[in-house]
Amino acid sequence: MKITDLLQETKTSLLSNLTRTGLTVLGIVIGIASVIIMLAIGQGAQNTISSSINSLGSNVLTVRPGGAPQPGGVDTGTSNLVLSNDDVDEIKKLELAKYVAPLVQTRSQVTSAGKNINGTILGVTADYANVSNVTMEEGGFITDSQNRSFAKVIVLGANAKTNLFGTDNAIGQRLKIKTNSYTVIGVAAAKGGTGFTSPDDSVYIPMTTAQQYLSGGNSIGSIAISAVTAEDMTQLQTDITDLLVANHKIQNKENPGFRVMSQADLLSTASSITTMFSILLGSVAGISLVVGGIGIMNMMLTTVRERTREIGLRKAIGARRADIQKQFLIEAILITVSGGIIGIFLGYLVAFGITYSGVLTASVSLFSVLLSFGVSVFIGVTFGYYPARKAAQLNPIDALRYE
Repeated sequence: MKITDLLQETKTSLLSNLTRTGLTVLGIVIGIASVIIMLAIGQGAQNTISSSINSLGSNVLTVRPGGAPQPGGVDTGTSNLVLSNDDVDEIKKLELAKYVAPLVQTRSQVTSAGKNINGTILGVTADYANVSNVTMEEGGFITDSQNRSFAKVIVLGANAKTNLFGTDNAIGQRLKIKTNSYTVIGVAAAKGGTGFTSPDDSVYIPMTTAQQYLSGGNSIGSIAISAVTAEDMTQLQTDITDLLVANHKIQNKENPGFRVMSQADLLSTASSITTMFSILLGSVAGISLVVGGIGIMNMMLTTVRERTREIGLRKAIGARRADIQKQFLIEAILITVSGGIIGIFLGYLVAFGITYSGVLTASVSLFSVLLSFGVSVFIGVTFGYYPARKAAQLNPIDALRYE
């Protein structure tokens, strides 16, 4: 039987019950679109986090409290080191440390006249701008003198400024964080990126002010250190580790309760987390594809039962088993491929809408498109094979007698 004849028969069969065919295709469309969207969200999260880490600048090491990670990314349980202002002062004395930028981070409502945002508050020093490549659109950044005087001043990220003041001038305006008022002294230039980790959503205040009025005490969340040259990174990492181990009289040097990580380490950790996140999202979405495949099998079995006499007649006039099997298998594959193409297009549109809305970034990769299309073909073959084989094995005499 010619392939053109098979395709014509397939078209006639599918269009004869358009409602049932449409509902079956819809199951595949939803499944494929879900996979595309979930993988796009995972890829977008990975791109955003990577962009945020790269925005720290070059030759940067980061000291964070926490035990050495075990396989799977789980901490060992060793008590975490509490970083303090004294640690910052000691690290500044290291010859290979060019800039040292401690960071105190928290979240709080930032309010202006009639508007407010739930922003990320970063308590920083003047060196933070050098380490993290913060450039100013308007005004100036936090200075050392403002840190020494516990000044209540604030620098807005690009998105934070827009959300609070729109196109109006923000310099000199008053904002409130909790019970204290702050004067806007600058607006940082946009770095780009959307989602929960965008630096443009952050606001900056002096670190001492953050410790005094927001976090309490002199503890520090992390310390970013910029090396003089890229060649100094390894030695500086060793020097910082030895310094903190000695200053805090740490006995367990294998797991001292802190980590000194380079950008490569941060990217590796973030990549492993977002990859697992993407796999989880894709697996959950894949369940709908299995359900869609079961729907295809159910439809094809129903079609075989309805067309039993037709199958018997075809066999009686010379159709081979292979011809019957090919006909029903092509029907199943055509349904899944059609649903796959529509699902890919729908998934791309939804991912674009998510990114355009600014809620988070969703990035559709070529891999996810090819994977989804391949899965749709696989489902067509897998779930269409049994009904096709059952149709091919029908006895022509019994089929012609079927009522």
